[in-house]
Amino acid sequence: MSAEARTGAQSWPDTSDTPNTPDVPNTSDASDASDTPGTTLALTPPAELRRRLTDRLGTAARAWLRRALDEAAAHPGTHGPISVWELRIAEAGRRCGPEHADAARVLILHAARADADAVTRVYFQGTAAERRAVLHALPHVVPDSAALPLVEDALRTNDTRLLAAAVGPYAARHLDPHQWRHAVLKCLFTGVPVVAVADLNRRAHGDVELARMLGDYAAERTAAGRPVPEDLYRVLTLTDPTATPPAPAAESGTRGTDGKES
Repeated sequence: MSAEARTGAQSWPDTSDTPNTPDVPNTSDASDASDTPGTTLALTPPAELRRRLTDRLGTAARAWLRRALDEAAAHPGTHGPISVWELRIAEAGRRCGPEHADAARVLILHAARADADAVTRVYFQGTAAERRAVLHALPHVVPDSAALPLVEDALRTNDTRLLAAAVGPYAARHLDPHQWRHAVLKCLFTGVPVVAVADLNRRAHGDVELARMLGDYAAERTAAGRPVPEDLYRVLTLTDPTATPPAPAAESGTRGTDGKES
């Protein structure tokens, strides 16, 4: 849903030379924040994510992002039917280009200090792309399990990009073992590469029940004359309790009581 459709009001005037066309990205060799997997968006500290994204945007898009983040920081939280920073989330694809929109939306949510109620509103009112950005942003903005229903909702879909975002570090931290195992199986069912599953090595290690579920799924596929995904064998190997346990995963950025990353 567009920003205009949500409010009946116009958004900012377009500062680029070609209205409704994303500014041409800078073609420097800087790291591309938008092309990184969702898990990287969720793990990269917002300050670093902003630096990478800024390096990739053209002049007009950089100016728009700076204003959007300043505005979100000046008017955090939710206000009335829709907050001004929520409009900027809706505009991000057009202003920054769809390839950079996820990163821009994550930064806006962080700048707005969006809590569980705010991200829930954005998620359920948003497009699939906006929902995906909310899932990427969760480790940066919700320090507890209050937003877990959003992950659970995404795991019920068959949208592979949404599923990949749902199994990021927030899910790794807060899904219980039963939910997490079924999330891994859902990735195998839908073809989402298991590299998208955050903290897979640690959580799968020695998980006998997950090994049983994987074995049952492989047997069903074989009996039906269908190929077994290669990723299944990778995860099955990780469940071996005799293997050397992986090192604890580093915690991703979380918010302190002042809403800033700690």
